[in-house]
Amino acid sequence: MPIWKRNLIVCWFGMFVTGIGMSQLAPVLPLFIQHLGIEDKAYVSQLSGLAFGITFIVSAIFSPIWGHAADRFGRKPMLLRASLGMAIVIGCMGFAHNVYVLIGLRLLQGVITGYGTACTTMIATQTDKEHAGYALATLSTASIAGSLLGPTVGGFIGENLGMRDVFFFTGALLFVAFVATALFVRESFEREDKRVLRFKEIWGLVPEKSLTLVLFATFFVLTIALYSVEPILTVYIKHLSGGAGHVALIAGITFSASGLANIFAAPRLGKLSDRIGAHKVMLASIAVAGLLFIPQAFVTAPWQLMILRFLLGLTSAGLTPAVNILLKKITPQQITGRVFGFSMSAGYLGVFAGSVLGGQVAAWFGLRYVFGLTGALLLINAVWVYAKVYRKLATQQADATVGAVK
Repeated sequence: MPIWKRNLIVCWFGMFVTGIGMSQLAPVLPLFIQHLGIEDKAYVSQLSGLAFGITFIVSAIFSPIWGHAADRFGRKPMLLRASLGMAIVIGCMGFAHNVYVLIGLRLLQGVITGYGTACTTMIATQTDKEHAGYALATLSTASIAGSLLGPTVGGFIGENLGMRDVFFFTGALLFVAFVATALFVRESFEREDKRVLRFKEIWGLVPEKSLTLVLFATFFVLTIALYSVEPILTVYIKHLSGGAGHVALIAGITFSASGLANIFAAPRLGKLSDRIGAHKVMLASIAVAGLLFIPQAFVTAPWQLMILRFLLGLTSAGLTPAVNILLKKITPQQITGRVFGFSMSAGYLGVFAGSVLGGQVAAWFGLRYVFGLTGALLLINAVWVYAKVYRKLATQQADATVGAVK
């Protein structure tokens, strides 16, 4: 088995578990805070929002720092640091005796993250051009599926085993990821730039500055769209089912539908990106995803929402990989980790902004408006991507073809 493929398998598992670890707290957090002695419902809501959001905000700050460290010291050391650190910190959350310890540990979790940045950088730099799209697309399914399935896993364990066991289970999985990384990941790392570069010098090495910024902004918008409905999905399903039972189970299946579709479609769309160009797959995926959000506002039964969420998962599978493929294509290898670090920061901020946006729109205007607004946001982004990314890369591709013919 090629080294890049073996590393891809280990990194996929690690990112999947990390995605679960970052999101599994959502359904049990308010209950756990109440269990820790907070009884006032308004205060519970405030602390839940703080505890959930602080990890993503701090991760956005530290992701470029760990990306820089990956470029200096190698990607495998960063994988080991992040997986072991998160295993210990998340495991310790199960022993938290008050809410302030829990929030402090969530903050520390955000500081030590960086597994996804190191994985993406390693796969991007180790994989040959012929298989890069497939590899990055496959890798992207891990974090997305983990994030989407995490609330379901957390809710199931919390309900059947106990809330503290959610943290112990996730910590154990992350420790398995640490052991697998230590034993099976292979990296032949040689630092290309011996100097410590300041940000201005790093930015000077980026050849396609405007295109890079557009890709960062696009990734931010895409993440907002994917997570905007997460805070209100369970409530929406309860509304659609008319108060019938098994709301938590139906919500879990609906969450899982997008994740499973994403796992199925992403490698195939990655191969398609290798063949026809990532910019074409990205534009089509954004446009179709935007269109699929709109009818979700008009469904009348949970099964209709499940079908649309599954179709959305098939489409969204082409979004994150396309961004990563294009970033790899236009970024010099010696600063790949730092560029992917900034990209991950945009994603973390998008998760936080999407969750806040969805909750606020639902509170002010109604649940159905969240889907309409998200669809409109994606369609506007599709127009922007067409103007700033698609046309530019399509022209470059055509010029390259003409040059090759001559």
